[in-house]
Amino acid sequence: MTERPDVFDKRYGEILLVTPGADGPEATVYNSFPLNDCPAELWNKLDAEAIAKDNGAVAALLNGPRYWLMSSIEKAATAQQEIKTFGGIDMIRQATVKLSSMSPAPYTVNRVDRKAVFTFDAGRPVFELVDPQGQRWVMQTYSQIVDPALTLASLPDLAERLDVPDGWRYETRTLTEPLSVDTTTQDAHVTQDNFSNSYSLQI
Repeated sequence: MTERPDVFDKRYGEILLVTPGADGPEATVYNSFPLNDCPAELWNKLDAEAIAKDNGAVAALLNGPRYWLMSSIEKAATAQQEIKTFGGIDMIRQATVKLSSMSPAPYTVNRVDRKAVFTFDAGRPVFELVDPQGQRWVMQTYSQIVDPALTLASLPDLAERLDVPDGWRYETRTLTEPLSVDTTTQDAHVTQDNFSNSYSLQI
């Protein structure tokens, strides 16, 4: 396992290259972190249609800019990292996502093969969705896709802006002990809210 240094509130961007899969659409995920911070002047010029065509994908999804909310990421080491460059932004292949649809709706679940451990340190805030079954989903990244002005400081007050389904609620708390989401041996279950913030099921 390799561990990234403190990633809390660090900026990044992703490109998802979507292809047909046996069980529905799949996306190969390329992430700019830790190679760069997804420079705005390059990110804003990316052409999703051209990226899809150049890479033989049925679609390319521009997923960013985003900011990490965990403190550390441990990832299973691979023999060689695959790096692609999109519009001048170097990105590392990081995961495969089984999409619920070509355009997943908020509060639907996608499965992500990422083989990683996300650790949220004690003393730091976490922002969670609680579903009708009482399962807790911890926000792993916040997004500026829908609201370019969204920041870490605005997350505690996000509940009044979310369109959560019946039976769901949004909570924030400060951890008194570390919280880890370990998906090294199983797919992560990931959902997004209506601001494209991403949450992992705590398993």
